[in-house]
Amino acid sequence: MKKVLERIYLAIILIFMYAPILTLIVLSFNSSKSRAKWGGFTLNWYINLLSDEAVASALFNTLSIAVLATVFSTIIGTFTCIAMIGLSSKIRSAIMGITNIPMINADIVTGISLMLLFRFLHISSGFTTILLAHITFNIPFVMLSVMPRVRNINFYVYEAALDLGASRPYAFIKTILPDLVPGIISGALMAFTMSLDDFIITYFTKGSGFETLSTLIYNEVKRGIQPEIYALSALIFIVVLVLLMIVYRAPQAKTKEK
Repeated sequence: MKKVLERIYLAIILIFMYAPILTLIVLSFNSSKSRAKWGGFTLNWYINLLSDEAVASALFNTLSIAVLATVFSTIIGTFTCIAMIGLSSKIRSAIMGITNIPMINADIVTGISLMLLFRFLHISSGFTTILLAHITFNIPFVMLSVMPRVRNINFYVYEAALDLGASRPYAFIKTILPDLVPGIISGALMAFTMSLDDFIITYFTKGSGFETLSTLIYNEVKRGIQPEIYALSALIFIVVLVLLMIVYRAPQAKTKEK
């Protein structure tokens, strides 16, 4: 009886999580613009999406910022974790506590603070300010994924490689980096997802005349959501789902090969 209740509870949670997404995907194939009436199957909204310059521009901006923010935040977060190896445990815990504040802090506070900072520094709002903001709030997520791997590294192997004549970069690449790769990949995926999904911080740092998908959808909601947005959201969900499946399957495939 307990197992049956657990399965029912799990099923209810999954329904509440994925029923809205499935509804959105179904509506993206509805020929009627009305959400309350099914007008037949169509691919017109996907075709119209490809010819929409505003959506294409917002998509390009979003992906460009997400990729660049992921690369820079992953590099900075990873090397920060490595640099903290020589510190004492108390100092390391204090730094991690300070680093975790942006994750706990409300997004609206972070967004307004960054907006005021950019205005104080006379940095024009646009692509640069959004990119800097995304790098800033992505670094803690990368460090949160990489730091546990750093704590479990066996540095005696690294020292042994140095004693055997390996250079420091070569020893690092061959002994330490392979242990960090799973954490780096997890942090990079989290950073990419957070950057792709962010709205509040982007809204306060984007300025006028520059749109990302989140801000474009927000403006569309005020005027009434067009069916093309359903199609766009469905495509984003499918791409993220496929990406997660690839990341999940890759370690299993390597394990089978070994």
